[in-house]
Amino acid sequence: QVQLVESGGGLVQAGGSLRLSCAASGIIFSINTMGWYRQAPGKQRELVADITNGGSTNYADSVKGRFTISRDNAKNTVFLQMNSLCPEDTAVYYCYMDYVRRWWGQGTQVTVSS
Repeated sequence: QVQLVESGGGLVQAGGSLRLSCAASGIIFSINTMGWYRQAPGKQRELVADITNGGSTNYADSVKGRFTISRDNAKNTVFLQMNSLCPEDTAVYYCYMDYVRRWWGQGTQVTVSS
């Protein structure tokens, strides 16, 4: 059984940084795309960033230049480095991995105070 465990969320002041991690267990073969979504209160879940197994990345316009996604294939882990955070980034962040099917993390709260 595949499980994704997220860590790194928390409370930070505007302008600060956080680094999210998402580690998968139960993996035998290589993982295809990994990524992060977020959902703010009263809003739909939106894609933040994703990264293919070849290293190609894709970002939402709202986070370009501030967030960086990366992955460690040996550890089946995906990271999201978030810099210059603003209150609009407040949301629950969910990681996902495409491995046979899409698997989701449990979500981690990121709160940015003004």
